[in-house]
Amino acid sequence: MTDHESAYDGLVDEDSHGQWAFGTSFDDPLAGVDTTVPADIYPSTLAEYCLMLGDDALISSQRLTQWATRAPELEEEVALANIGLDLLGQARLLLARAAAADPKVVPVISETSPAPVEDALAFFRDETAFRNVRLVELDNGDFAVSIVRLLVFTTWRLAIFDRLRMSRDPVLAAVAQKGVKELTYHRDYAARWTVTLACGTAESRRRVREALVRVWPYVEELFRPTGEEITLASAGVGVDPRTVRDEFDAVVDRVLHAAELDRPAGGSVGTVGGREGRRGLHTEAMGLVLAEMQSVARAHPEGVW
Repeated sequence: MTDHESAYDGLVDEDSHGQWAFGTSFDDPLAGVDTTVPADIYPSTLAEYCLMLGDDALISSQRLTQWATRAPELEEEVALANIGLDLLGQARLLLARAAAADPKVVPVISETSPAPVEDALAFFRDETAFRNVRLVELDNGDFAVSIVRLLVFTTWRLAIFDRLRMSRDPVLAAVAQKGVKELTYHRDYAARWTVTLACGTAESRRRVREALVRVWPYVEELFRPTGEEITLASAGVGVDPRTVRDEFDAVVDRVLHAAELDRPAGGSVGTVGGREGRRGLHTEAMGLVLAEMQSVARAHPEGVW
């Protein structure tokens, strides 16, 4: 990994191929970065938005790491792990940005806890405090389910990040600039595997069709904006997810056409009392994800890693 004075230096270095994740030896991933919130933006609004994008990446990364020692081939195990690390790096920067914008979002562990703010947000928030979309918390299922879930997620996220590069917030713009390169690979990897599985054996085709049925009900939630997303989009800081729907549909339809697959019929998961993932309403799977992800940190809150 290329040496930098801070994680941000590497973020804006076009020649760097470094990755960021918990434990990279950077004490502060935003050290030396101007994290001043634009004057016309409420800090709490920007923090909530960064939590949304950061939590999407964090939980998706956690799911992908569960393929370690379980992927069909060693090469795919390495590929999925690398994608997970890319997303973990995005999560670290976005959670740190949320804390810098509004320190009140960081849970209090203890007066002596050495955990940096991004670790506190990852490991010491309760389920209802997470702002990720429900798609990313779905169980891995078989390889086809994980590939289709990755295709949907990365196609959507890449379209968001492509527009986020123009954000008035310099941190979000820099994270997006780096993330677009990573997400382009993630999306293409998932697309190639979707076509390979669909055009392979009868069994692999059956599995990818079932995977589409499993994943597709969670697509509509990706395009239902929150108040924070609408506010920040109008201010030139965030992205209204409704504006990327046409691009998402075009890319996914192209992949499905190559795979000789149709979009599955059926409805989408709804809200409960107007709440969904962005408002802390999650699937039953989320509790298990967090239990696995947070268990060590919660057992040793004063630990130094």
